Amino acid sequence: MTSDMFSKRIDRRTVIKTAALAGVAQITSPFVITARAADNVKIGLDNPLTGTYAAVGKNELIGCQLAIEQINAKGGILGRKAELLVEDSTSGDAGTAVQKARKLIDRDKIDFLLGNVNSALALAMAGVSSEKGVLHVVPGGHTDAITGATCHWNVFRVCNTTQMEANAVAGTLIKDYGKKWYYITPDYAFGHTLQAGMEKASATLGGSKVGGDLTPLGTTDFSSYLIKAQAAKPDVIIFLVQGDDMVNALKQAVQFGLEKKIHLAGAQQELEPLEGLPPEARIGTWVFEWYWNQPGVPHVAEFVAAIKKKTGRVPTARTWFGFVSTWTCALAANTAKSLEAVKMAKALQGFKLPPEIALMPDGAFYRAGQNQLIPNLYVGNAQAKGSAPDDLFHVTNVVKGADIAGTVAESGCKMTWPA
Repeated sequence: MTSDMFSKRIDRRTVIKTAALAGVAQITSPFVITARAADNVKIGLDNPLTGTYAAVGKNELIGCQLAIEQINAKGGILGRKAELLVEDSTSGDAGTAVQKARKLIDRDKIDFLLGNVNSALALAMAGVSSEKGVLHVVPGGHTDAITGATCHWNVFRVCNTTQMEANAVAGTLIKDYGKKWYYITPDYAFGHTLQAGMEKASATLGGSKVGGDLTPLGTTDFSSYLIKAQAAKPDVIIFLVQGDDMVNALKQAVQFGLEKKIHLAGAQQELEPLEGLPPEARIGTWVFEWYWNQPGVPHVAEFVAAIKKKTGRVPTARTWFGFVSTWTCALAANTAKSLEAVKMAKALQGFKLPPEIALMPDGAFYRAGQNQLIPNLYVGNAQAKGSAPDDLFHVTNVVKGADIAGTVAESGCKMTWPA
């Protein structure tokens, strides 16, 4: 990635206590939160720490931890301290995620709920947070319905919708590699909506689907799917699997030599899978939702340095998701001057993140009437080696989220507010 691009656009439950944030609130009705001065503000993170999405879940946790440290240093929330309460939702069990959400809300008396990486789990948790009237920020569950057809006044999302990701990359794939696509898709809410988004985006440009397979979460052997994909003779194989599944799928595709015959690509790609791949399998055209190597963009270098001090590694998009989600809680309360969920949700309508939180050329804001963060997206190519050991993605185009997000009406969100 060149500096010109950016300078021009200028075991069981882990409880993490840090001094910072402000008074905890006790829920006395679905929509009224009464703060008790002696208590801390509690933020509950219900996210994967085990299973297919453990690596990305843990990186979101690291981002949350850094945010709390920074909020602490700046006086907290409404002058009070904070606790981050962390529950392992597992990577794919909605029942466990819901149970943990209820525990955090009912027993631990959290003021904010964060989670989940898995879209199906995020949707299930949103049902709980809506019932309880707790402000809920989804860091990394992408399925459109979260801020679309099943949107709630209290649920906000940091990561992009699947349609935004598809819209960002479809034009490049059609133009540079061809119109016939074969899909390898995870068989749950995220995969279904991401494939639908890719099909919609490509169809408007003359693209077509020549085949596809739905794969169970946690698949280790992709050979049968890859053989079918090759037989269909597509221009592009679209990999929509994530986490460990992405590592296994791309590694096996290269072992089969498919990259020499067919372009391998997809929509969402992340640093975690690229780090887990051998260099020869770090290939293809993708969308990153945030990237650490952004020369000339204010505050990014400081964020990268802070994370490297904690972990020895650069931050990923997931680290940024957790960081933004936690800061959103503090910003909502401090802007509303209240821990009442409705007042905080109202304060976030159209709210623009400060540059030191947004960490991207054009900033980011929560779209009013939908609660979806509208950021930049980064289109480019995976690479075996870049300017540093962790530089595994070359950005070729920074896409403004506002240009590809569609309208609130198109999202299907018809938000209603409590009286």
